[in-house]
Amino acid sequence: MNRPLNRCLIFDFDGTLADTLGEGLKIYNDLAREHGYTVIDPEDVEELRNLDTKRLLSHLGIPKRKAPFHLVTAMHRLRDRIRKLPLIEGVREVLPALRDRSEHMGILSSNLTENIETFLDAHNLREQFTFISSIGKLSGKARHLRAIARTFSLNPQEILYVGDEIRDLQAARRARVKAVAVTWGFNSRESLAREAPAFLVEHPRELLDVV
Repeated sequence: MNRPLNRCLIFDFDGTLADTLGEGLKIYNDLAREHGYTVIDPEDVEELRNLDTKRLLSHLGIPKRKAPFHLVTAMHRLRDRIRKLPLIEGVREVLPALRDRSEHMGILSSNLTENIETFLDAHNLREQFTFISSIGKLSGKARHLRAIARTFSLNPQEILYVGDEIRDLQAARRARVKAVAVTWGFNSRESLAREAPAFLVEHPRELLDVV
């Protein structure tokens, strides 16, 4: 018996599909030195994985009002390097099956659409996704999730949002969308679990049990 189609599966990009953490850390530290923020030692990353966005910005000494400007700067610097960055291990193998099981499969990210397109083209994966939505800032994903629901005439409960950060799960909750937390990205398993996502997965192949 064929499995019924999932209505809409949406992925975060950085840390969920693309392994951008190492390069992102280099770019952040360059910006930190330029603007006098706290430089992150690689040994400190594990501790920082427990922090949500607000606490992380406070810890690093970044004023909230300046975060959108720095994010755009970082994303533009990433543009020249993103083609060489790897996929999260195990993602390539599951995407075709997930696409077959979904009416719509897309990406909602704070990264730039151009960066996402370049990365997907480099890995020959663009055809797997029906849409890409970029918000260009750290907040606002809930509003975009609601907009996607309207675009495809979906009930929010017919959408699954897959993300690796606390803010992804919080956005899904505000939009009344089911959240799938993945533990291979930025935030720690423990911090993600505290947000009570609908699903918590340790490896990309486990997404096949969710969708």
